[in-house]
Amino acid sequence: MRAEALKGHLDGLLLATLEDGPQHGYAVKEALRDTTGGRLDLPTGTVYPALHRLERAGLIKGSWSVVGGRRRRTYELTEQGRRSLAGARDHWQEFAAVISAALGGGPWPATN
Repeated sequence: MRAEALKGHLDGLLLATLEDGPQHGYAVKEALRDTTGGRLDLPTGTVYPALHRLERAGLIKGSWSVVGGRRRRTYELTEQGRRSLAGARDHWQEFAAVISAALGGGPWPATN
């Protein structure tokens, strides 16, 4: 899937990966890849800047730890992040319904 198709949805996707508990940055990237069957295999150059932006916005909080002698940053949702995730889900449902209606309401791609 092209990165352009994710515009406006990346934040919600990243917040959703943190819904079940804290994860370090690379695990967030891998969880998103795994839950989508590999269809969203985003580059680290996309994921990490977005995580930093979400942290600055107060939607997630990060903390440093040392695992196996390596420092890594672990992220978790804040209450504000949980509210933002709920809003992102609502927005997505509305967006998907509108696009489905515009495309004829059938499954995409159409099967013959």
